[in-house]
Amino acid sequence: MTISMTGFAARKGQGAGFVWAWDIRSVNGKGLDLRLRLPDWVDGLELAVRTEVQKALSRGNVSLSLKVSREGNEAETGLQVSVPVLTAVLAALQQVEGAAMNAGVTLAQATAADVLAVRGVLEMASVEEDTAPLRAALLADLPALLAEFAAMRASEGAAMQGVIAAQLDQIDALTRAAKAEAEVRRDVAGATLREALARVLDHAEGADEGRVAQELALIAVKQDVTEELDRLNAHIAAARALLAETGPVGRKFDFLMQEFMREANTLCSKAQSLALTRIGLDLKTVIDQMREQVQNVE
Repeated sequence: MTISMTGFAARKGQGAGFVWAWDIRSVNGKGLDLRLRLPDWVDGLELAVRTEVQKALSRGNVSLSLKVSREGNEAETGLQVSVPVLTAVLAALQQVEGAAMNAGVTLAQATAADVLAVRGVLEMASVEEDTAPLRAALLADLPALLAEFAAMRASEGAAMQGVIAAQLDQIDALTRAAKAEAEVRRDVAGATLREALARVLDHAEGADEGRVAQELALIAVKQDVTEELDRLNAHIAAARALLAETGPVGRKFDFLMQEFMREANTLCSKAQSLALTRIGLDLKTVIDQMREQVQNVE
């Protein structure tokens, strides 16, 4: 089953005296690019979460965020201002404003909310609190989030698989049309070459009939598209086999799309026929459309 690299899931939970909200989303990527925004005061959480996500996913640009707060009254959340971080932030703001003034640039005044939004300015007051129970509760909740996320990516992939399968059917039909047109062209080309051979022999006194025939045969071989059509059929079979696989197949599909386009380009260059050229151009169009879909396959 084809899996999409595009997906989203969100989940809320509570436990160990806290409430939390997960958010995970992804788009296509060449590899697995994992970006985490987690509470840094929960010891060992980031490494454990990263490990679990890497087990569940193989490709995609993935962003996962987690917001945690204490249950109950907001006044009891235990938040406090980190004086060292605040001092550093204010010093940085002063440096930026000074540089802007020297450059003649006017900046908007930063508000207290802007400063508090900087990571690290606000921290949990009870830094000595044992966060192991919270970490355990969060990690116990993570598999459900990843399952919802995987279900959405699978749903997207199922829809995408239908589109790719239809495009493969189009490529198959165009390849068969190209084969039929190539047969027609072969008969016409054979007659044309025989006529050319007769004209050359009639107007070139002393011409080596065997050598001329050999040259014309080489031209015929260079125009033959049988090999390209055979490879296109092989690529179609390989693509359908990939659609039937259960694991990640995106990288294999990426390579296969290059091979599809290579054969279509060669077919156009060797066409020597308006009808065959049109078929080749239609093939390139469908292949390019399928490549756009394949870019999202995990």
